[in-house]
Amino acid sequence: MSLDVVLRHRYGGFTLDASFSAERGVTALFGPSGAGKSTIVGAIAGLLRPQQGRIAVNGRVLLDTAARIFVPAEHRRAAVVFQDARLFPHMSVEDNLKFGWRRAQAKTDAGTVAHIVDLLGLGGLLARRPRHLSGGEKSRVALGRALLAAPDMLLLDEPLATLDAARRAEILPYLEKLARETKLPMLYVSHAVEEVARLADTVVVLENGRVKTQGSVFDLLTDIDAIAGVPPLG
Repeated sequence: MSLDVVLRHRYGGFTLDASFSAERGVTALFGPSGAGKSTIVGAIAGLLRPQQGRIAVNGRVLLDTAARIFVPAEHRRAAVVFQDARLFPHMSVEDNLKFGWRRAQAKTDAGTVAHIVDLLGLGGLLARRPRHLSGGEKSRVALGRALLAAPDMLLLDEPLATLDAARRAEILPYLEKLARETKLPMLYVSHAVEEVARLADTVVVLENGRVKTQGSVFDLLTDIDAIAGVPPLG
């Protein structure tokens, strides 16, 4: 995957002015709350129309304000997982998963469905409704539904932010397995050092709407820790 992003967008008293490029693997957008991370995700997904910018994925232009190009969200093949999971409360886990599957049946067969269910450990949850799931289980179902839509890119917007430490510890191994086995390009938004250190290949560090630095996760751990205000990882 290649992802090229140039964005300038002003709203309220905040200005996002960010440019970065990312290659294959997991790219983390890291920074404190209010740095502009979710705004970038919204622009890539097509949920936000920025005032100026250009976004291209694998050479396919999704946005170019100068050329008046704006590909609608439904044609971008980018699946988004938000921190609140956003499952359909009246549907079982199985039906929530099938919602994603129905959007991409031409690219997703029954074998793929079974693999995703196994990959995320959802087999014992299929008959349950969301109200009977823990926060970690809801996150896993949301991931499964996104994957079954057969996206070209997975955008994870702080998917663990609302979970306590125990639930985060439960989900992180699934995310690591997901990144390793699916080979799906992932953009992972977080302000948690541990998540970024465990999952990311590349890190884009944001501060006050601008890219402070970017590079491999190993090279940037010191910068990440300084921004997060925690001791360096050992």
